[in-house]
Amino acid sequence: MRHRVESKTFGREMDARRMLFKNLVRSMIQHGQINTTLAKAKELRRHVERVVTYGKANTVHARRLAYKVLGDRSLVKKLFDEIAPAFEGRNGGYTRVIKAGYRKGDSAPMAIIQFVEESTIKPKADKIKAKDLTK
Repeated sequence: MRHRVESKTFGREMDARRMLFKNLVRSMIQHGQINTTLAKAKELRRHVERVVTYGKANTVHARRLAYKVLGDRSLVKKLFDEIAPAFEGRNGGYTRVIKAGYRKGDSAPMAIIQFVEESTIKPKADKIKAKDLTK
């Protein structure tokens, strides 16, 4: 029975699981959206929304708590200056999880997790130039 079990373990020790979600939160803040498995995306929502709530508080204490998770001053600055102001009028629900089919290797259900306010928080578009094959 799963009485009072708060989250999934993902087959990892506590420290490895903590670092997994720290890294996923960092990637989410940096890129605006990430592609991961459905179970990890659903669990990641809790962590990202907590960090965005820190950003909305905009106090020294909140910055220190965010730095504890993000571990990079440039990411903390981006969180407090760009991401959190976009959600000023919203009380939670800062992310969305979109199902994205199944992974080819092991058929794991995949998902894209992204911020709801896409107009202000856009991921960096990688420009790929096609080679001219006519020569």
